[in-house]
Amino acid sequence: MPDTMMPDTLLKGTETTDWVALADQIGRDIAAAAARHDAEDGFVTEGFQALRAAGFLKALVPAELGGGGAEYRVICDAIRRLGTHCGATALAFSMQCHLVAVPAWRWRHEQAPVEALLRRIAAEDLVLISSGGSDWLPSSGQAVRVEGGYRITARKRFASGCPMGDLLMTSAILDDPEKGPTVLHFGVPFRAEGLRVLDTWHALGMRGTGSHDVTLEEVFVPEAAIAARREPGKWHILFHHIFAMAFPLVYSAYVGVAEGARDKALTLVRAKGDRAASAVLAGRLENAFAKAEMALDRMIRIAETEAPGPARTGRTATARTLTGQAAIETVERAMELVGGAAFYRDLGLERAFRDVQGARFHPLQEMPQLELTGRLALGLPIDG
Repeated sequence: MPDTMMPDTLLKGTETTDWVALADQIGRDIAAAAARHDAEDGFVTEGFQALRAAGFLKALVPAELGGGGAEYRVICDAIRRLGTHCGATALAFSMQCHLVAVPAWRWRHEQAPVEALLRRIAAEDLVLISSGGSDWLPSSGQAVRVEGGYRITARKRFASGCPMGDLLMTSAILDDPEKGPTVLHFGVPFRAEGLRVLDTWHALGMRGTGSHDVTLEEVFVPEAAIAARREPGKWHILFHHIFAMAFPLVYSAYVGVAEGARDKALTLVRAKGDRAASAVLAGRLENAFAKAEMALDRMIRIAETEAPGPARTGRTATARTLTGQAAIETVERAMELVGGAAFYRDLGLERAFRDVQGARFHPLQEMPQLELTGRLALGLPIDG
């Protein structure tokens, strides 16, 4: 059973904007540029500019704080719709969304002191960049205490969207003489002295996300900017918040990629003369896609209705693995259905195949997920 069940209205929004239809239109507008950015390892600038102009960067900020007041599930659906056209735009945008969704939830339900950040996002259309995929529970980098704050030296990988980033939401480890190693969480402006974006993102897929490395060389972070402190390598309530709310958004992008591949494959085969010979392959494709949809819906439902804690995190982790596996299988089945033509770049299925492989690599990957799920099932502590 969940740690605490929460009302269905927990993540409901107040918006009147049709965010999904708007995302679909943006996706259609940027589809041609998406292929070019994939070929050139370029950032999906057009996609982010269109999202900013349409109000998506602040969509999940509560309306009371100047934001769009969007419903969490609706933004998951919008990301999925974007993903059918451009997986890179959808994935990079999902990182922005989870960095907004978590403080928005904490402001509304825990009265957390995050109002200033949310108001800034709404007023300035800030692009927030996460280093969480490379840091996760252990964190990385060094924080040294100095007068008024800390000097941070670190190298952060997989900083999706950083070519347009305003704030890097990251962490580093302080060797505290009293408490021992302590992870400090903070935001750093991309204009800060000592912060550099390195041209490192030359990858198999999701090439347009601009997920370059970011280095911090003795960057000053004031004491007032420290948002949280925790023990490295251990599950903290902050990560229970992040995990269950981030990954439905992230994996909506991958299900969108899978859906785009499915739709393209079915359209191509329907246009052929002899469709009956392809019926079994089409059936396998539909089964794979149904699994992806159901697992994603479960993840979203968990975020909507359950309180943060180990049990919710475990259920989300299982659903995250199943969603990723089914999204990958869907694209593979789509290629099987189309046949040899799927091997050509200009058809677009080859790019979908490369993009969807990214679903393997976000935390928790399958082996750590299995260990976490098994420990919970056996009644063992999650910090083994």
